[in-house]
Amino acid sequence: MKGSYYTYLIWVLLGAILLPTSGKGQQMPQYSQYVFNALHINPAYAGYKVDPFVQATYRSQFMNFPGAPQTYTLSADMGNLEETMGYGMSIISDQLGPNKIQSLLLTYTYKVRLTQESFLGLGISSGVSEHLLDAGKLLPDDPNDPGIPQGRINAFTPNLNAGLLYYSPRFFSGISAFNLVGQKILQNQDLALATHNYHFYFQVGGLLPITTEVTFKPSLLVREDLNGPGSYDLNAMFLFNERFWLGTSFRSGFGKAEVPEASPFSTRTAVALLMDLFITEDIRFGYAYDFNLNSKNNYRNNSHEFSIGYYIQNKWLKTPQQRYF
Repeated sequence: MKGSYYTYLIWVLLGAILLPTSGKGQQMPQYSQYVFNALHINPAYAGYKVDPFVQATYRSQFMNFPGAPQTYTLSADMGNLEETMGYGMSIISDQLGPNKIQSLLLTYTYKVRLTQESFLGLGISSGVSEHLLDAGKLLPDDPNDPGIPQGRINAFTPNLNAGLLYYSPRFFSGISAFNLVGQKILQNQDLALATHNYHFYFQVGGLLPITTEVTFKPSLLVREDLNGPGSYDLNAMFLFNERFWLGTSFRSGFGKAEVPEASPFSTRTAVALLMDLFITEDIRFGYAYDFNLNSKNNYRNNSHEFSIGYYIQNKWLKTPQQRYF
């Protein structure tokens, strides 16, 4: 009864947080390797692995396309041995053309043990973001247009994200909301490109042993901002000998997208090839290659994503209770 009460209470609290539905602006940074570190899409993931874990990620999206997104992140998280709390930190730099957003976030997760092996975590991340517009990179047709901003414009905003994550050894599911505060500060038209709207994520997946050396992990992620087209990822990952992940992800969109047909952004359908390898017991390396399923694709406007992670005093890899999500 106690576990059921906490579950009900946490879902009610998160539902109250998720009520806002308006907002305008560019999209959140996109990652393919969230399947190995979900802290990027759900703050309740902090402390899931218990051991201190640090990861750096670099993503170059739509390579060779002018102004294409580039994202750098540094994240760290850990949990306490009783698995009642988790802590995390993220530093994010996301650039799209003349617009750059840099954020520093601190994360806290409170966990409820529902059964001997299943947990429900409520995570909150908060911090500050700098929104920067370098008008010198706009390259307008009429540089003398008085409506075009000049110079470099920036603004600092608070940031607040929340999420729930349920997990057991063979199943996980989570829901999260990002950019819950700070929109009003960015209503200045000169910073319209930097305005973030509310973003919501839903994820679910499981773990299916095939043999003693091969395990299959299917999962689904849905992204939605309630103000434009959403997208979903269908992931299929295989784990070999507890050390090497290999798989693929199919990404597509739903809803209307007003993008010129000649643009490499004209299709929201892509396939990603993913791999993650434990180089040593404490160091893991990840790589993702996103291939756009566009008839006009010239094999240059695809995406590459690299990550390197380090477990500090890793214990889970040496026990039967390794964390796979």
